[in-house]
Amino acid sequence: MLLYEVVAALEDAKVPFAVAGGYAVALHGAVRGTVDVDVVLRFKKADFLAAESALKALGLSPRLPVTAAEVFDFREEYVKNRNLVAWSFVDPKDPSRVVDVVITHDLAKMATTRVKAGRLSLPVLALADLVAMKKAAGRPQDLEDVRALEGLRR
Repeated sequence: MLLYEVVAALEDAKVPFAVAGGYAVALHGAVRGTVDVDVVLRFKKADFLAAESALKALGLSPRLPVTAAEVFDFREEYVKNRNLVAWSFVDPKDPSRVVDVVITHDLAKMATTRVKAGRLSLPVLALADLVAMKKAAGRPQDLEDVRALEGLRR
């Protein structure tokens, strides 16, 4: 499963990260189907470089022709002027294998938790920060995720 592969690769590379997006919603207990794996990193160049290497080792390639150094150095410009919210990696042999590195949120400013999934304990954005991220995105699926996540708090 891609989620487990990504977690293992990033942990082996010693990249601080947390699972975000649909998998994080599901890991917190809300019903949610998703295919892509979303992760959040610290805004440190070394973390972006290490994540790029780890994801490439899984056979994934950046969807856009940009390197980790470029994404890090020009992140603000990409977000503000090009509406890029994630740096996507895809498996050219299986386009359903997609990893999105969220570039709008700094892991250093977010809380994480570990969630048990089978035999593994996965680093996941804490519920409050996941809800805030989803609200900020504002897309229909994100707002539906917010409703489901807020229902877990009751």
